[in-house]
Amino acid sequence: MSGRASHSFKWRLVGWLVLFETVATLVVIAIAVGLLWVTGYLIDGYENGNVDVLKDAITRKADGGLELQETPELQRLRQQAGKIWFIVRDRQGHSLSEGTVPEEFAFAVAGLERMNDARFRLSPDKNARPEAVVKWLESPAGMVQIFSGTEGQLTLGRLLLSTTGAFLSIFVPMLLLLAFATVVVTPIVVRRMLSGLSHAASHAAHIEYDQRGIQMPVTGVPNEFLPLVTAVNDALTRLDDGYTRHKRFLAQAAHELRTPVAILGARIASLPPGPDKARLNEDVTRLSILAGQLLDLERLDAQRDDFRPIDLAALAERVIVALAPLGFGAGYEMTFEADQHPVIVAGDEASLERALTNLVQNAIDHGGRRGTITVKVDPQGVIDVCDDGDGIPRSETDRIFEPFQRLRKDGKGAGLGLNLVQKIVHLHGGYVDVSRSASGGACMRIVLPLAAAVTA
Repeated sequence: MSGRASHSFKWRLVGWLVLFETVATLVVIAIAVGLLWVTGYLIDGYENGNVDVLKDAITRKADGGLELQETPELQRLRQQAGKIWFIVRDRQGHSLSEGTVPEEFAFAVAGLERMNDARFRLSPDKNARPEAVVKWLESPAGMVQIFSGTEGQLTLGRLLLSTTGAFLSIFVPMLLLLAFATVVVTPIVVRRMLSGLSHAASHAAHIEYDQRGIQMPVTGVPNEFLPLVTAVNDALTRLDDGYTRHKRFLAQAAHELRTPVAILGARIASLPPGPDKARLNEDVTRLSILAGQLLDLERLDAQRDDFRPIDLAALAERVIVALAPLGFGAGYEMTFEADQHPVIVAGDEASLERALTNLVQNAIDHGGRRGTITVKVDPQGVIDVCDDGDGIPRSETDRIFEPFQRLRKDGKGAGLGLNLVQKIVHLHGGYVDVSRSASGGACMRIVLPLAAAVTA
């Protein structure tokens, strides 16, 4: 497993979108500012070149009067414009002036006290830059009124400063709104776009190991994820093929094993009686049972729903009658309990008889050769096979159904009997349960659904 933390596709997409929106906005602003600067459109029409420089250079003297500092910007303005003129005044009556007000604007001097903002233009073109302006501005000396010409130019620094202010007041709220919309909308869009992939993942989560021919649905899966789903489906197909080849090999091996086992049994039968012959017969019988169980497992995988009504009570009675001599010979009492009325289920009679036979045979083999083996059929489709042996530890109740697992290492059999029982019962829509009998022995329970005609 990788040590890297997993990342959310949804939130990574949100992050990249917000970053893209921010960068795109900054690029647009930079391009706009660059075009304005290169073309000179904004510079040529800029009317605050003088007042911007003057307001930054005005300070107060110790007595409260106004004075002008010779700042570097003011020096550049003097060099660009040659001679400048201005009148600066505050609300306390202090004033400061330089140069001579052009004759065309001299009339405005007397009315400065009544002006807040004014522009004086000699050209009839209303879009042209005014030749003089009156503005109230915040300066290091406080609010002052400046009456001056407009010879100064817009500097790049002031352009960037003003653009930054506009960015903070206009574009930042816009970016925040876009980011909020992205955070809210993107997860909804992603969830809808990936709904097909989520459906495929949910379908895959329910694929069981014993299912064959299962494929993840590709309907609604986005094209970007379609190769992944297709690759998983191809892998499932290869697994199905491998499983089929594996099962075919087991079936062929089991089938081929039966012939030499039968020949070996015939040769053993010709031996004189004795302990060695009895042990050899037991071993051959075990091999024959193993081959038969392997073939039964293969037939179960190939079996389909060709079920017919079956009376569980009659089936159980046949099994107990057939195995009673074996149980008596092993030292057990055999009892059978069932109602007089039939207990009808739908299924394959041979398979269910084989499953119940395996349970009774298992009780005979592991019941301790003492007490009673009881087979009980309940009207609700339940069959109990109980013995008076040592029982099954609770920690082993799940493991005993695994193939080739035996509770005792020195026990008889190959460990396929209970696995075969579980497969048969699952095939019929039921389940197998393990508990303890009243005497402390093992109690195996088969639960099958009743036929529809009975439950109706």
